[in-house]
Amino acid sequence: AFDQAQKGGYTVMIIDTAGRSQLDNDLMDELKAITRRVPPVETLLVVDSMIGQEALHVAEGFRDTVSITGLILTKMDGDSRGGAAISIRSVTGVALKYLGTGEKLDALEIYDPGRLASRILGMGDMIGLIEKAEAAFDADSAQKQADKMMKGQFDLEDWLDQMRQIRKMGPLSQILEMLPGQLGQAAKQVDPNDVEKNFKHIEAIINSMTRGERRNPDVLNASRRRRIASGCGMEVQDVNKLVKQYRETQKLMKTLQKTGLKGLPKMFG
Repeated sequence: AFDQAQKGGYTVMIIDTAGRSQLDNDLMDELKAITRRVPPVETLLVVDSMIGQEALHVAEGFRDTVSITGLILTKMDGDSRGGAAISIRSVTGVALKYLGTGEKLDALEIYDPGRLASRILGMGDMIGLIEKAEAAFDADSAQKQADKMMKGQFDLEDWLDQMRQIRKMGPLSQILEMLPGQLGQAAKQVDPNDVEKNFKHIEAIINSMTRGERRNPDVLNASRRRRIASGCGMEVQDVNKLVKQYRETQKLMKTLQKTGLKGLPKMFG
């Protein structure tokens, strides 16, 4: 592979060795052979943030075998907040360069010490959340939809578009982990799988409507609701629930537009 890369004129070659959660002699011999044959510019140790103290033993073994130049901490979207990063950084003496927060290509983010510290302390990651929102939302479209929302003039097409934009930000569990303080604590009580399932149900129901029904939900009489439920494989009660949620959201937005935050006690009291 190295010879082919040189012949092809490639400037970057990535060699991915077999993953291990524990050290063994075969792995160490393989690493030594690779470094002799292909002198690396960067040697990055990928560490599973979920394996706890075992990560220290792995880090020590790699440090003693090859010259590590950086660390990648994965599974930061799991239950672990990445406290192992501090210990591993101390043991290896090299910099943490990337964090893995999912399985897709865009789930590898550049390490920021302040943001990781916030996660470890349970303070969320508002900077990361803002970056995800900026990447997922079109600014002009978002502003127009926000104006419609605050005036209570949004329809079911707008509502569906908002949900799709939120889903573009990444796995819901990852987004909830970024919320700070009490919001983050409250979010832990929410099952992301249930929310994702609810998103899919709402999307199926709205997609089963005609364009006219999505833009003017007032026309949704009993007959239309039965047809919509049949078209998406849901129950009429599910359609009724969605319409009720839409009405409540619309009412809340109109109240806020008229009274500001002072109207909230009346809505929830």
